[in-house]
Amino acid sequence: MIRVVVDSIRVSLLTQNRVVVLRETDSTRYLPIWIGPFEAEAIAMAIQGHEPQRPLTHDLLKSLVGDLGGQISHIFVSDIQDSTFYARIVIEQQGRTIEVDARPSDAIALAVRTEVPIYVEPHVLEQAGVYFDEDEQVSPQDPAATEPETPEAEPEVNDESLSIFRDFINTLNLDDPGQGGETS
Repeated sequence: MIRVVVDSIRVSLLTQNRVVVLRETDSTRYLPIWIGPFEAEAIAMAIQGHEPQRPLTHDLLKSLVGDLGGQISHIFVSDIQDSTFYARIVIEQQGRTIEVDARPSDAIALAVRTEVPIYVEPHVLEQAGVYFDEDEQVSPQDPAATEPETPEAEPEVNDESLSIFRDFINTLNLDDPGQGGETS
């Protein structure tokens, strides 16, 4: 399995659909997965360290696993079939390992709450992963890199600099947006 981290959560300006973008830790390969707005919010809240007043579903699941004597070991995106991603939550409990089927968005929301590793099966990254050159990708963790050095500086826009977006858009199934990610 290949270790990944949550790189970002994006919102389509046209459709308001959300995408969680996983980044391979040792590469410039990314895995975009379409997710629902509530799951996107749950992931974002956990990443930003916000504690809800009352437990959300993922907080409840975290407490439930712990109260039953289990500990979440890791999660992994296990498969992709017909543009639908599948994931597993791996739980260690009293010397045994339990794997639970989950939507990737729910598994990721749980992983960021429990601070456990996120993995992806190699065949999933081979099929759905997208490579970005370092020159084309600005790290979202580096706010200084997103602002020009001077107010007058305008980035050069040409066909080559837009290729990163063209490659990503070409992976989308725009004929049936419901088939471009996971299903409930």
